[in-house]
Amino acid sequence: MVSLIFYFLISLILCFKTPFLMHRPKITRNTKMEIMIYTTPTCPYCRMAKEYLDKKGVKYTNMDVAGSREKAQEMIKKSGQMGVPVIEVDGNIIIGFDQEALDKALGK
Repeated sequence: MVSLIFYFLISLILCFKTPFLMHRPKITRNTKMEIMIYTTPTCPYCRMAKEYLDKKGVKYTNMDVAGSREKAQEMIKKSGQMGVPVIEVDGNIIIGFDQEALDKALGK
């Protein structure tokens, strides 16, 4: 009889998911993450990367390297690459539209 009552109480606890059993650490995201994406207007991968960030609701600064030699030199200095897109997430450089690397850098 005691074991029956014990199992009944455990099932009630699990059924109602009480806070002491369901405690989960609060996950916070860095909302002040600085993201820059170096692009050109005709690059399809640049467009895909920007659409992906927009879909995720991530704010970023778009740097058009076709229209600014200074921005192009900045991109090359940071990445060592002349191709676009180059995405910078808080100082971490991602070459090309690498969704997995981007998600990891964003913490999503």
